[in-house]
Amino acid sequence: MSSSVRTEALGATEIPGHPYSLFVLKEGYVNTDAEGNTRADGTITLIKGPQIILVDTGGPWDREFLLQHLVRHSLQPTDVTYVVCTHGHSDHVGNLNLFPTATILVSYDICKGDCYLSHDFRSGHPFQIDSWVEVFPTPGHTGSDTSVQVRGSTLGTVVVAGDLFERERDDGSWQELSENPTLQEENRQKVLRLADVVIPGHGAPFRVIRST
Repeated sequence: MSSSVRTEALGATEIPGHPYSLFVLKEGYVNTDAEGNTRADGTITLIKGPQIILVDTGGPWDREFLLQHLVRHSLQPTDVTYVVCTHGHSDHVGNLNLFPTATILVSYDICKGDCYLSHDFRSGHPFQIDSWVEVFPTPGHTGSDTSVQVRGSTLGTVVVAGDLFERERDDGSWQELSENPTLQEENRQKVLRLADVVIPGHGAPFRVIRST
């Protein structure tokens, strides 16, 4: 992390804003059990505004949890207009079949039903949902990770970053899970320059504080 940037825990799972507010429905985690196995689940984030956007869907074991939390927001799966899966690992894409009417982005693929839309993420071009929300490429953890930028929150710009960041203060641990650590570090620094709040893939949201 750059010496001109520090982070601190946000201490909240809701970030109000206009026209979009963000809600961390499930805080992801990763740990090692007594037998040395990794136990992990991805963060699930709901973005509510002119569009209803779900970022990452957790694992298949999260199905009922996800449905219950949508109901708490007075939503049914058919109300979700976009589902963004930041990458294709099973703890991030496990409930895509709940959202057959949504436009679905998984890594660099975009589809509406069986129609796949052309978009050149590999050249660095973001996908604009509207003037407030965009999906942009942040590869490294895998070769085709994306993150979601949301402008206009009360805390500034929020980036839902998937596993670009495992959690706050993850230095020394994310590298061993990365397909391309050099590229991932470049994109981590890009997000730290851009974001006021980061929602990581396996931990709590955190603030980004830049020195002036």
